[in-house]
Amino acid sequence: MKKFSLMMVLMAGLFAVSACSNGEKTTTDEADKKLQVVATNSIIGDMVENIAGDLVDLHNIVPVGTDPHEYEPLPEDIEKATTAQVVFYNGLNLETGGNGWFSKLMETSNKEEGKDYFSVSQGVTPLYLTSTGQESEQDPHAWLDIENGIQYVKNITTVLADKDEKNRETYEKNADAYIEKLSKLDASAKEKFKDIPKEKKLLVTSEGAFKYFSKAYDLDAAYIWEINTENQGTPSQMSAIVDKVRTSKVPVLFVETSVDKRSMESVAKETNLPIYEEIFTDSIGKKGENGDSYYNMMEWNLTQIYDGLSK
Repeated sequence: MKKFSLMMVLMAGLFAVSACSNGEKTTTDEADKKLQVVATNSIIGDMVENIAGDLVDLHNIVPVGTDPHEYEPLPEDIEKATTAQVVFYNGLNLETGGNGWFSKLMETSNKEEGKDYFSVSQGVTPLYLTSTGQESEQDPHAWLDIENGIQYVKNITTVLADKDEKNRETYEKNADAYIEKLSKLDASAKEKFKDIPKEKKLLVTSEGAFKYFSKAYDLDAAYIWEINTENQGTPSQMSAIVDKVRTSKVPVLFVETSVDKRSMESVAKETNLPIYEEIFTDSIGKKGENGDSYYNMMEWNLTQIYDGLSK
């Protein structure tokens, strides 16, 4: 059913693009002069905004708060992707895993990898899934290590500067300031996390999205399910995480903003431990709320996890 509905949306998008191209122009001349950029999710889109500001016309495909693992593009997404000069995606099996919606979208919009669409995770050392039968699949959540986020920023900057040479200096200047800000946050967090006693250094979440984060900040990662495309909260998964938590001295649990909270609430009940706070994984927060940018979501995560594990 999903494949059928995705195909219908793709076809509808093509009709929409055709209609726009045969009718009156719907954008202003000023917008037409800007580089037309598409980002697959809000995290990448926020990075583009920090580097480019209003120099580009940006469209984010996956809405804020929505899981990007299995998404179905809307006609607007297909229209924007078709007319875009640059499409940025995470890679590492995020958008191309599950239902493979991104690969279908790029094929439909006639885009070529390395010419029209670019993985922002180039140069990142990937971690891999550990579930049986999935050991060869890359863990996509690299941005949760700020050093990897900085690599994303460098990759985005290179592409924008090459595609829009006249604004190269501005892109590079903005990127340098952004990287300096992210680097200070990263360095400060690494110092703080050294203070947490070893027996409390267990980060318990619903999805196993925090492996990169845990490696960067010297924690152990524990989770109910490994990735959002697999079965979530099965009896065996629940039993395993409850046993893991009970044999540890971890003081609190965490739950992500983008998942169903009920499984972690069950773990909290079984272990008699509190869920300390909601944290961000696959999306930034809504404008004006906690975590409403990549920097703010990482600052929020680092603060909440440090405070919780320090209890």
